[in-house]
Amino acid sequence: MRVPAALLPLRNATFRSLWLASVVAWLGTWLQNTGAGWLMTSLAPDPLIVAMVQAATIMPVFLLAIPGGALADIVDRRLFLIATQIWTILAATLLAALTIAHLMTAGWLLVLTFAIGIGAALTAPAWSAIIPELVPREDLVQAIALNGIGFNLTRAIGPALAGFLILLGGSSLTFTLYAVSILAVIVALAAWRRGRRFTGLPREHLVSAMRAGLRFVRNTPPVQYAMVRTIAYSIPASAPWALLPLFVRQELGLGAGMYGLILGMMGIGGVTSGMLLPMVRGRLSRGATVVGCTLSSCAGILVLGLSTHWVPASLGMLLFGIGWTSAYATIQAAAQLVCPAWVRARALAIYQLAQNGALTVGSFAWGVLGGEIGIAHTLLTAAATGLVLAVVARRFPIETVVPTSAPRESEPAPAPEAPAAELVPLLRTARGRVMEIVHYRVQPSERAAFLAVMQEMRHLRGRTGALFWQLYEDVAHPEGWLEVWSVENWTDHLREATRLSDEDRILVARADAYRRGAGRPGRYLAVDPHDHAPTREPTVSAPFLRRPAAGLNSA
Repeated sequence: MRVPAALLPLRNATFRSLWLASVVAWLGTWLQNTGAGWLMTSLAPDPLIVAMVQAATIMPVFLLAIPGGALADIVDRRLFLIATQIWTILAATLLAALTIAHLMTAGWLLVLTFAIGIGAALTAPAWSAIIPELVPREDLVQAIALNGIGFNLTRAIGPALAGFLILLGGSSLTFTLYAVSILAVIVALAAWRRGRRFTGLPREHLVSAMRAGLRFVRNTPPVQYAMVRTIAYSIPASAPWALLPLFVRQELGLGAGMYGLILGMMGIGGVTSGMLLPMVRGRLSRGATVVGCTLSSCAGILVLGLSTHWVPASLGMLLFGIGWTSAYATIQAAAQLVCPAWVRARALAIYQLAQNGALTVGSFAWGVLGGEIGIAHTLLTAAATGLVLAVVARRFPIETVVPTSAPRESEPAPAPEAPAAELVPLLRTARGRVMEIVHYRVQPSERAAFLAVMQEMRHLRGRTGALFWQLYEDVAHPEGWLEVWSVENWTDHLREATRLSDEDRILVARADAYRRGAGRPGRYLAVDPHDHAPTREPTVSAPFLRRPAAGLNSA
C-alpha cells in the first residue's frame, strides 16, 4: 500500500516512535492546561489570578530558551531530553498528588505550573533540533508539519476530553493522566540508539556556548530572515488567540461549548494543512508557501471579524488553522536547514524566542486595541496588518541555497605552523584570546570579487566563533591583504574547523584561491607580559597594517 506523501517521514522508525509518543504527551498537556485553568476558577476565582496560570506556562520560555538551547547543544540531546522529561513528570506527579489529597492551593498550582513550563521550555529547542537527525533532508519540512498535525489534532480533542474527565473525576484525573502521558516520551527516548560524535575537544561551557549561539545567529542572515518571517506572521496571527473567547461570548452570545467547537475547527484546519503541504511544496517555493499561508490565515481572521453566527466563525477559524500549521512548518524548516548540528538547538531556541515573543506582544497589543475600538474591528485590523506585513516580509528570502558542485580543485591551503614545544603546556590551560592572520595576494582586476568573498568570510568567521574581524590592505603594495580575527581562547580556535559546514568549506576554498604566494597563516595568543597569564588581546603594529578595507570593519 502506498504511503500518503504527508506521512512519509513516519517510515523512519525512530521518528515514528518519538512522534507517536509526542502526540500522547501533547494530549496530556491539553488535559493539564484545561484542568489547571478550571481548578484555579474554584481555588481563586479572580480574573487576574486565573490569567496567571497561562502566564506561568509561557514565562519559562522567555527565561530559559537560550540557556536550554545551549545545554541541548553541549550535552547529549537524548540524555538531556530524558532529564527534562523526568523533571516534568516529577512536577506533574506532585501536582496530581496534592490535588488528590485536597492540599492544592492557588500558590502551589502556580508554582507547579511554572515548574512544568520549565520542562517544556527546556524541551522545545532540543526536540526541534533532533528532527534532522531522524529523517533525511527531503523529509524535514513534512516531519515538522507532522508535529504540527499531531499538536493540532490533540488541540482539537484535548480540551473537550478534559471537560469530560473533569466531570468524571475532577482536575486530579487530568493531572494524573498528564503524568502518565510523559512516560510514553521517556520510553521512546530510552529506546532511541543515538550515535555520538566525538571531536576530541573539551565540552563548551554554558555561558560561552550561549554567546556562540548568539554570534551564529547574528552572522547567519537566513536564520535572521526566518525570524523576520515568523514575526511578520505571528503578530497578526496572535489576534484570534487573544480575542476569540471574548468574541464568542460577547459578539456571538455563545457559551463555552460552542467556544470549544469553534476553536476545534482551527485544529481541524491545522491537520488538513499538514496533509496538503506536500502537494503545495511541489508547486510553490518556501517564500510563496508562507505568503499563501498568510493569505489563508488573514482571510480566516477577516471572516471571523465579520461573523455574526457560529457557522461563518467556524469557517474563519478553519481557514486560519490551514495557514497556521504550514506557515510555521515551512519557516522553521528554512531555519533548521542552515543550522549545523553543533549549534542547531541554541539557534532554534533564539528563533522560537522570536516567535513566542511576537505572539505574546501581539496578544497584548490586540487586547488593548480591542478595548478601544471593539473586538470585531480589531480582528479586521489584524487581517489588514497581516497582509501588509506579508508584503514587507517578502524582502527577506527563506530559500536555502545548497551548493550543487564541489569547490574548484586547488592546492591545499597552508596549515598554521604547529605551536612551539615550550608553549604547548600554556595553550592547554590558556584563557586569553587567540588572534589569527591570513595573507592574500590579489590582482587589481580581482579586487571587487575578492571583497565580495571577504564579506561572506566575515560572516563565516563570526559563525564559527570570531569576536573580532578586520580586513587590511597594504598601502604600499595594493596586491597585499591581511584577514585578521580573534576567538575567545585556544580551544575555540581548535573548534573552528569542526564548526564548518559543507557550504562553509566551499567558501573557504574560494578565499584560498587568493592565497597565491602568500605567507603561512599565523596564530597569536594574548599574554600579559607581567605574569604570563593570557588575559588580553594582542595588537598588530607591523607597518603593513595601515588601512582597513573600506566597508569591511569588525564583525
